[in-house]
Amino acid sequence: MFGMSHETFLLLDAVVTVIGLIVLITKFKFHPFIALIIAAAFLGLTSGMPIGTIIKAFQDGFGGVLGFVGIILALGTMLGKMMAESGGADQIAQTLIRAFGKDKVQWAMMFAAFLVGIPLFFEIGFVLLIPLVFIVARRTGVSIIKIGIPLLAGLSAVHGLVPPHPGPLLAIGVFGADIGKTILYGLIVALPTAIIAGPIYGTFIAKYIPGHPNQELVDQLARENDSADLPSFAITLITVLSPVFLMLLKTFADVVLPDGNFFRTFMDLIGHPISALLLALLLSLYTFGYKQGIGSNQMLKWLDASLAPTAAIILIIGAGGGFKQMLVTSGVGNVIGNMAVAAQISPILLAWLVAAVIRIATGSATVATITGAGIVVPVVGMMPGVNRELLVLATGAGSLILSHVNDAGFWLVKQYFNMTVAETFKTWTAMETILSVVGLGFILLLSLFV
Repeated sequence: MFGMSHETFLLLDAVVTVIGLIVLITKFKFHPFIALIIAAAFLGLTSGMPIGTIIKAFQDGFGGVLGFVGIILALGTMLGKMMAESGGADQIAQTLIRAFGKDKVQWAMMFAAFLVGIPLFFEIGFVLLIPLVFIVARRTGVSIIKIGIPLLAGLSAVHGLVPPHPGPLLAIGVFGADIGKTILYGLIVALPTAIIAGPIYGTFIAKYIPGHPNQELVDQLARENDSADLPSFAITLITVLSPVFLMLLKTFADVVLPDGNFFRTFMDLIGHPISALLLALLLSLYTFGYKQGIGSNQMLKWLDASLAPTAAIILIIGAGGGFKQMLVTSGVGNVIGNMAVAAQISPILLAWLVAAVIRIATGSATVATITGAGIVVPVVGMMPGVNRELLVLATGAGSLILSHVNDAGFWLVKQYFNMTVAETFKTWTAMETILSVVGLGFILLLSLFV
């Protein structure tokens, strides 16, 4: 077509489609859900796919993603809501602050965010923990930037790199990776990455931008809870980390036990992400609910309220899955995979780069993860021995880079920390970029050993 080979045309078609997707979201302010549907339809039609195949491919991609990620998202959000409302997150933060002391309070905030952020969306974790930043800054006199950047780094690192967050889970499904190994590798990469981008960078940048919190927000949010009314630290930790423990135990059983072994079969059941999160949620109803004297009606209200904010995210993820399937069915993915093989580009670097470009352009880590994974997945079949778990992490790391004015998170941080746009670039944007680049470095280092 137009004097080009079929492969060249498909590649150009994909580039035009992705650019069009970016323009719809950034220039014309289309909702990502609608923009992804339009992009998928455009790619299917222009690549020559029959109408019936286009519709089926999108439906298969949409349903295939939500059949897993949608359930995980709902259960994880419910668990996070129980922890938030019961005061479990406060307990983790207060315990770590007491353990680390005033001089190292920034480390306490990073570890608190790292733990609390495992079952929570970034935005939910941020709103949940920002009062603690204000309280600690007021109690200790430490710069709000020195305390806040480590908290943001801890939340963002687990959001991009550690399941059961939807981005890594989605990439696991696309690449066919093992969830237990991904959790293990994700924790290995995320913790030192968060340390460098959080306490270390936060301490440095706070010398130049100490920050001045919005007093109205401080007065509204900085309410100090009585520790006696909160769930204990041990109970909170056990509840929050129980799904991670079950998924890791499943992977361990799969490695050391033979097929057909009763314990391995049992662990395959309770260590599946859906089962693990369901069991953790049921446990939380007791530890964060009944044990705290909270009635069934109140817990039902909390769980109902937790699901409403996730509706848009679920739809975006589903539409992204449909777009990803269109890339695969149209043959675009195979063309890109063949090019990567011919150019001998590291699949890990390719996954990071594609996700990073889309993140910078659209401002959405979710869109970057979905689209990036869909573009890179054909490489897996063409390069034997590629570590699928590290591809998941590389895609997640790329999706964190260079948050700027087209990202809602940029404005969220700017307003809560009462900074100028320039100050937000020097703190939040720089921190996100450090997370992405340092995370890639640790992933490449880990690839030498696994």
